[in-house]
Amino acid sequence: MKINRKLMFIYIMVVIIPTLIGSTYFIQVRSTNHFNERVNEAKWIASIHESHWDRFITGTVTSLEMISMTAKTLFDHLEQMEPLLERAHQSDPRYGGIYLIGENGEIIAGSNEHLHERNDIEEDLVNEVMKTKDVIISNKSFTLENGQIVIALAHPILGDDNELMAVSLALLRIDYVKNLMKILTPESKIIVLTADENILMSFNTKEDEQMAALSDEKQWVTYPIERLPWKLKVKINGTKNTIFDSMMVISAFLILTHILFLFINFLMLKRQAAIERKENEAQKLELVGTLAASTAHEIRNPLTGIKGLVQLLGEKYDDPDDRMYFSIIDKEIERINEIVSEFLILGKPTAQKMEIVDICDVLRELYPLILSEATFNRVHLHYEVGTGPVLVTCTKDQMKQVVLNITRNAFEAMKGEGTLTLEMRKKEHTCEIIITDTGIGINEKVIEQIFTPFYTSKETGTGLGLVVCRRILQSFNGEISITSEEYKGTSVTIILPLANKIQ
Repeated sequence: MKINRKLMFIYIMVVIIPTLIGSTYFIQVRSTNHFNERVNEAKWIASIHESHWDRFITGTVTSLEMISMTAKTLFDHLEQMEPLLERAHQSDPRYGGIYLIGENGEIIAGSNEHLHERNDIEEDLVNEVMKTKDVIISNKSFTLENGQIVIALAHPILGDDNELMAVSLALLRIDYVKNLMKILTPESKIIVLTADENILMSFNTKEDEQMAALSDEKQWVTYPIERLPWKLKVKINGTKNTIFDSMMVISAFLILTHILFLFINFLMLKRQAAIERKENEAQKLELVGTLAASTAHEIRNPLTGIKGLVQLLGEKYDDPDDRMYFSIIDKEIERINEIVSEFLILGKPTAQKMEIVDICDVLRELYPLILSEATFNRVHLHYEVGTGPVLVTCTKDQMKQVVLNITRNAFEAMKGEGTLTLEMRKKEHTCEIIITDTGIGINEKVIEQIFTPFYTSKETGTGLGLVVCRRILQSFNGEISITSEEYKGTSVTIILPLANKIQ
């Protein structure tokens, strides 16, 4: 139940929360970027139409200027301008009509008769030109007699003394402008607003969209027309794949976070398996130790009796052959005693009293024993022990047993030749005893099982030596580690905490 809650917490922290935060952030960033792209696209569309309107008005004004210049030369006979107006009209489909209008508002000449009926827009436009003596475009459209919807652009005809002589008037067809704009951007939603915010023309828009465009600045881009007091409004296109993109982002985050969760779960399971394996080994070792401690005493009692009887028999029978047999029996009994002693340590390694000792003194006391064994095995001994006190909390005899056990293994690994190095290093919080040999080394698979009880690669070994060493060192809050390379040698490192550093 605890594991499930822990996994659920990790799942929430690794998958749910990062997915919510990350996907929300990236969706927001993605939406903002897409919106900015659509805004830029709308501005680009507006700039195209603004440029088109600019060229359109510039071309019309140029035509009216040419007409005005011609009209000045024929001022007394402006009615003769009618053929010219007709040709100008017929040569350009943008026009619904071109007219010359006098100061009093009467039509002097025209390319057709569609404007013979005067209207308010035309009168207001002519009056405005007369006042300003400048080019004026109407803010409203009106319908001609032939049904064409047009807007008017008026140009003043001025005399040499800058007095208004007449007005040239061009009627621009709305349908022609719309067709051109649709050709440029057939699917765009566009509204043209006059200076007084009236809708002059619109493309691909419904009535509710036109009303919304007047108040909503978030979904529409407003772009001024340079040569006119008008504005273009272009609708910002919506994103069709917003939901799909959001799902893709969320799916990507879910995949990544689940991979991370599975990796973390794998590490947790691996760690849990390692912990369980250590616990199982500890339980096995504890069980073996308990069993060994409980049976060791029972073994020693009859063993003591057997040893005494064998000594009595040895005194009774003095035949050389008999004495050889009794000697062998006595050695085997001693061997059993050693195994039983290891059993007792395995079961309760802290049985003896702990004390603070100088590890340098311990190693110096062991030097003669190790040297004699090295000489016997024809092994060169290299001994490096400092002079200063290095205090550790341990049991002196058990510490000697650990070092002797490891050096004995080293001598056996070198098979009568090589170099044994024993050095002691003092660090800030610990001291290290490093025992290195140049023997046959240990296989990687063997190193993994070397501290397993009863596992041994020797023909006569018990498989308890290193297990007992580690158990003793653990009781001192120490550690032991082994590194080895086949056919090159083995290095054993013993780490003990300094006595004055133990809390």
